[in-house]
Amino acid sequence: MVRKHFGTDGIRGQANSVITPELAMKVAQATGVLFQRGDHRHRAVIGKDTRLSSYMIEYAMVAGFASVGMDSLLLGPMPTPAVAMLTHSMRADVGVMISASHNSFEDNGIKLFGPDGFKLSDEVEAKIETMLDKDFALKLSKPADLGRAMRVEGDRARYIEFAKRTLVRNLSLEGLRIVVDCANGAAYKVAPEALWELGAEVFSIGVEPDGFNINRGVGSTTPLALVKKVREMRADIGIALDGDADRVLIVDEMGKIVDGDQLMAVIAESWKEDGRLSQPGVVATVMSNLGLERYLQGIGLSLARTAVGDRYVLEHMRQHGYNLGGEQSGHIILADYCTTGDGLVAALQLLAVVKRQSKPVSQVCHRFEPSPQVLKSVRVSAGKPLEDANVARAIESGRQKLGSSGRLVIRASGTEPVIRVMGEGDNLDLVERIVDEVCDAVATFSRAA
Repeated sequence: MVRKHFGTDGIRGQANSVITPELAMKVAQATGVLFQRGDHRHRAVIGKDTRLSSYMIEYAMVAGFASVGMDSLLLGPMPTPAVAMLTHSMRADVGVMISASHNSFEDNGIKLFGPDGFKLSDEVEAKIETMLDKDFALKLSKPADLGRAMRVEGDRARYIEFAKRTLVRNLSLEGLRIVVDCANGAAYKVAPEALWELGAEVFSIGVEPDGFNINRGVGSTTPLALVKKVREMRADIGIALDGDADRVLIVDEMGKIVDGDQLMAVIAESWKEDGRLSQPGVVATVMSNLGLERYLQGIGLSLARTAVGDRYVLEHMRQHGYNLGGEQSGHIILADYCTTGDGLVAALQLLAVVKRQSKPVSQVCHRFEPSPQVLKSVRVSAGKPLEDANVARAIESGRQKLGSSGRLVIRASGTEPVIRVMGEGDNLDLVERIVDEVCDAVATFSRAA
């Protein structure tokens, strides 16, 4: 089945153009019908980030759920992982996060969670797709059976307490100067409060959302503001979340950016020493650096690779029993605690290592020297370049030149009409030359098509 609405992470697009009130209401109706199982009073938990359009989508979804007899519990601005946790904790039938993650305010999206707190499977999303264009007249509730809507009190405190309890009892962050960048997004209240309650001296940026400034010049995708603030405050560490706080990047005391690969290496070694790894390895995507793979091998751990997307990482983790995985971009999945990536919880795990080792963050987080990595994108207008013989020859030639000392990953983007070409290896000049050759082959095909 061709997916018309759902992508690799729910539904996403420009607000009031792709993501309209009508679509949001239909998604709620279809999801509400699909998840009404049994005779109990059915409930949906709805969270959102700070975009102006989130109000519009929230109320449209409340109307959709109510029309099919499902109650709505409204959380207000909350991180995606908090919505996942509270969906399960509050015994709701479905969870909704209204967010376009790291995109600018013009976009928005809808992420759906099942009663177990996990994102819906491709199969369930496909069922919702088929229902979106159907007539719901026969499914609408009678006037006496309409759903209700209510604001939830204390949800922020519940999530903060959950995050704190992922640490060992009595661990204190006292003595640490922390700058936290909340991207003017969903975690603008919970992240600073959690760090302060743990005893840290907290300096916050990106905590003044106005509906328009989410991810604008702040957050994990644009961490330069955090780098500047860490240096200005002479902080020990900077923590950058994205708009819905399911990913995190770190800035050390020197102002150097630390990506998700280094974070996974830190947590993996710590958990291995504590006997906490459920499998002797980590799950990451094809985009994670070769340096991470070599480092893990050096400490007796493996690296399993999946397609790009945190849902594919989590799927592999669940199928094969791993409890640690993530992406270079900062999605870190700690399956002992979370059913999705959680930027705050991942940062707390790192801070626990920093406290235990009593070393600067620059030393704790520099576990390996990344292999030179080159990533380029080629826009394509038509056709299937990866099936072209000339492109295939360029790819095979590049892989032979790299041999066992490097990797070449070519994939079609899931969100825009481009082919992404990533090469890495020990020889940067060789990697750049190979990536350029493959990009030229793809561009030649695109011009001919």
